Amino acid sequence: MTQFEHSRDVVIGSGPNGLAAAILLARAGRKVTVYEANPTIGGGATSAELTLPGFIHDVCSAIHPMAVASPCFESMPLADHGLHWVHPAAPLAHAMDDGTAVMLENSLRDTAAGLGPDGAAWGRLMQPLIHAWPKLRADVLGMPRFPRKPFAMAAFGLHAIRSGRSLAFKLFQGERARALFGGIAAHSIQPLESAGTAAIALVLGVCAHTSGWPMPRGGSQRISDALASYFRQLGGHIVTGHRVGELPPSALTMCDIGPRQLLAIAGDRLTPNYRRALESYQYGPGVFKMDWALDSPIPWRASECLRAGTVHVGGTFDEIAQWERSYTGSPFLLVVQQSLFDSTRAPHGKHTAWAYCHVPNGSPADYTRQIEDQMERFAPGFRNRILARHTMAPADLQRRNENYTGGDVVGGSNQLSQLLARPTLRLYGTSLSNVYLCSASTPPGGGVHGMCGYNAVKAALKSLAP
Repeated sequence: MTQFEHSRDVVIGSGPNGLAAAILLARAGRKVTVYEANPTIGGGATSAELTLPGFIHDVCSAIHPMAVASPCFESMPLADHGLHWVHPAAPLAHAMDDGTAVMLENSLRDTAAGLGPDGAAWGRLMQPLIHAWPKLRADVLGMPRFPRKPFAMAAFGLHAIRSGRSLAFKLFQGERARALFGGIAAHSIQPLESAGTAAIALVLGVCAHTSGWPMPRGGSQRISDALASYFRQLGGHIVTGHRVGELPPSALTMCDIGPRQLLAIAGDRLTPNYRRALESYQYGPGVFKMDWALDSPIPWRASECLRAGTVHVGGTFDEIAQWERSYTGSPFLLVVQQSLFDSTRAPHGKHTAWAYCHVPNGSPADYTRQIEDQMERFAPGFRNRILARHTMAPADLQRRNENYTGGDVVGGSNQLSQLLARPTLRLYGTSLSNVYLCSASTPPGGGVHGMCGYNAVKAALKSLAP
């Protein structure tokens, strides 16, 4: 068993947040070691041949709007360490039953043009956010505090605090714009009637119109590999296959783990009040994920879908909302077709596809048939294209990454109270002065952006300053 070094800072977990924290500490001149329980690094940003040899699938995250919008990653020379972004022709297509698709384009004008009478409303909603985004993103993605741009943040907040349903039905008259907005809001992994679900749609929408929804060439593992390469260049050390069973006696410990995992490691060293606060932390729905090796592209009824890296498969706003609220009806699917834009993902002439739907936390049910039935609805003949499939239920996801409690891939429920203060009012700090949380269970929450690690290290170094 590897021995901890008292002179080194320790980061537990090698997901993007943990690696970002390690890099920030190393850049501050500190000696840092990252410990990872799995044999490979990456957390939610990993890739593997899940189906057949030569087919590279993203194990969890696949499309990365927040990574290219991240002030954290922007500050790092990741391209010098092998990370190259691939931008699909369009960020998103939303398939409809009439054989067409609603397109979220990089261009605000082109998106609005496809929404007919609702195009002007989309423009009025997004244009102020696009204009303010270069400065607003630091407030949206940073640690909770008085915003640097209070007026822009207030304007964003008035819309963001609403539910996806209330904002969609207030602004848009037609089903196409409502369905597009509802599908994006469903990335919140909350019922669309819940306060704050509009925020996710606004952030992802403005990302599409500013920096896009790209994928890493070669797979999401390339993000983790680039971060690790840069960290090692700074003198950092990574130990894989090492499960941390108790807090190390290090100068500073950054924990890229969830509240339950911290409780298991820290035990009675935490104060009773802080332990109770962690024990009351709420986890959100799980996901049921599928990967396919295909002998040709997905046969979408709407050919426009072939222009998009991501396709939302769920029909109308009300259909999406019904699934996200009660898991009844047809599942709302988030589908990614990486190999259309990145030829490294599959053998010549073959393709990959990635999809998941939200399910109750810890659900043992097999949703394979329901997912593939929904694919057939919008892409008749899809099953005939399948060479091999791989499924992961919530328990499978948790086995691969212990932070995914019950299959919750975003580190905790995105209910409004936990968007503002997660996992407790201490945010990154714990009841131990030298131990900090830096996982997706801290602000700004889920997504591959490194900002949880970035914010946590800033808080830690500030507290250590004389």
